[in-house]
Amino acid sequence: MELKLNVREILKKYNLIIMLVIFIIISAALSPNFLTFNNFFNLLQQASIPGIVAIGMTLVIILGGIDLSVGSVLAFSGMITSMVVYRFTGNMLGLIAGCLLGIVVSALMGMFTGVLISRFRLPDFIASLAMMEIARGAALLTTSGNPIFGLDETFHIPGGGFIFDKVAISGVIWIILTAIAALLLKFTVFGRSLFAIGGNSEAAMLSGIKTKRNYAITYVACAILAGLAGILTASWMSTGQPTAGTGYELDAIAASVIGGASLSGGAGSVVGTFGGVFLLQIITNIFNLVGLPSYYQRIAKGLIIIFALLLNKYVSKERK
Repeated sequence: MELKLNVREILKKYNLIIMLVIFIIISAALSPNFLTFNNFFNLLQQASIPGIVAIGMTLVIILGGIDLSVGSVLAFSGMITSMVVYRFTGNMLGLIAGCLLGIVVSALMGMFTGVLISRFRLPDFIASLAMMEIARGAALLTTSGNPIFGLDETFHIPGGGFIFDKVAISGVIWIILTAIAALLLKFTVFGRSLFAIGGNSEAAMLSGIKTKRNYAITYVACAILAGLAGILTASWMSTGQPTAGTGYELDAIAASVIGGASLSGGAGSVVGTFGGVFLLQIITNIFNLVGLPSYYQRIAKGLIIIFALLLNKYVSKERK
């Protein structure tokens, strides 16, 4: 009985770490190149952009919502920024203005989605689905579906640059944003209110929490993070790509769920999401190293999501 209890406690506290260790061992066995510093730094860079998107998605999921528009907002922000940077090539002020404009446009889209949900009580799925279509259409409309090439070399630094020629700047940005979000959730009134609203929105409202305002703020924050990811994507590729970010919303949801977030709201962790993003990226990485086709990755990701959901359900049941 005591052994059974200990196993349950271990699963409850360390289920994500256990999954990461298992997949790291499997990956190391399949490829000798996996456990190398170069591969780790590659993982960090490749995971950074979907990881930044996943931070915002985790905040929304904790709130009890969902945001399907993040991939499209990413693309539109990247296109807007790329257009300005291309127009003012060689001008640092133009580069800064382009990045700020991309963030502002993303924030406005997030505010629009948040207002539709909080003020007009539209289902979050429908409101964010509509914004997904609007943002993707706007991204394609900016250049009639054509990419923007020939961006300023300085613009490549945030998304594609390295510290000491090893550590990706985008990866450092991801780590910093994860730490900030974790501190916000744990130590601020706003962060704690997200868990309260996600757990029981009516009770939260009756206790004095401004649920409508917090909904709007959370969706704005999610969109800003997606917009930042779009800027970093354009910077990394040195190209404004209107089809960028396709499927990122599903990867962000998957990473959040693997990291322990509940789609019914009231539970989640950006640190757990950080691990979830790394787990999904490890799968992609090892499949690339051993040369397996990409469609096997999708099957593996789906199976891992199912396993993570079953494990979280088991852990939640034991907690109750």
